Amino acid sequence: MLGAIIGDIVGSRFEFNNHRSKDFDLFTDASFVTDDSIMTIAIAKALMEAVKASQDPEHVDQAKLADLAVRHMQEIGRKYPNCGYGGRFERWVFSSDPRPYNSFGNGAAMRVSPAGFFARDEKEAVQLAKTVTAVTHNHEEGIKGAVATAVAIYMARRGAKKEAIRQRIEDDYYILDFTIDGIRPLYVFNETCQETVPQALVCFFESESFEDAIRTAISLGGDSDTVAAITGAVAEAYYCIPPALGRRALAYLDADLRAVCDEWMRFTSG
Repeated sequence: MLGAIIGDIVGSRFEFNNHRSKDFDLFTDASFVTDDSIMTIAIAKALMEAVKASQDPEHVDQAKLADLAVRHMQEIGRKYPNCGYGGRFERWVFSSDPRPYNSFGNGAAMRVSPAGFFARDEKEAVQLAKTVTAVTHNHEEGIKGAVATAVAIYMARRGAKKEAIRQRIEDDYYILDFTIDGIRPLYVFNETCQETVPQALVCFFESESFEDAIRTAISLGGDSDTVAAITGAVAEAYYCIPPALGRRALAYLDADLRAVCDEWMRFTSG
């Protein structure tokens, strides 16, 4: 999860002012936390609460998880009304009757990393991703973007090689017949899973380290914070995060968000 938060914060100042190079300062006074981090943290909270409420520690009650995802995305999300929500999602956050709205926006993938990091097998990674996504992004492309991201995270966390992860993505989710250098000149801002998730995954596949993955994602342009959040989540699972980068990113969180992150770290370290 922290990898997504780092990617989000680093990318925050480039979302509408793209930087097509790997040469930049990762953190500055202009960097900030956006909805990508806030919703990722909300999903982590929902997942922890669902596991705690489960009568069977080997199985998460998916209906309970869906209810908790709605509850915590709304409760946490309402505290940060100016963090960059898309129009339809903002209405959902503040709705008294929140329902899925057939979205295939990349918000489905930006927030899903806790599912990939918690899952105890690939089947569970798929199911958890579907459950926490379908409460808003229930379009098949929204579900696919979230599931592909969660599966990549799960496989990376379990020690799979990049070649194996890439093959799974290409077999089951997206054709990755491009390079970042090849698409960079014409790549533009896009908020769909279809035009964000494949690109973010290729940023990871082409990277040489966690930091290089984040820098590659930023260099692509487009929806920089979300591309980097997705890339960063998978890169965390594969490389681990340099402690200094983690500390820098956590310093941008307020006390409430930091408390959930600290709880998540304890939860996943046991």
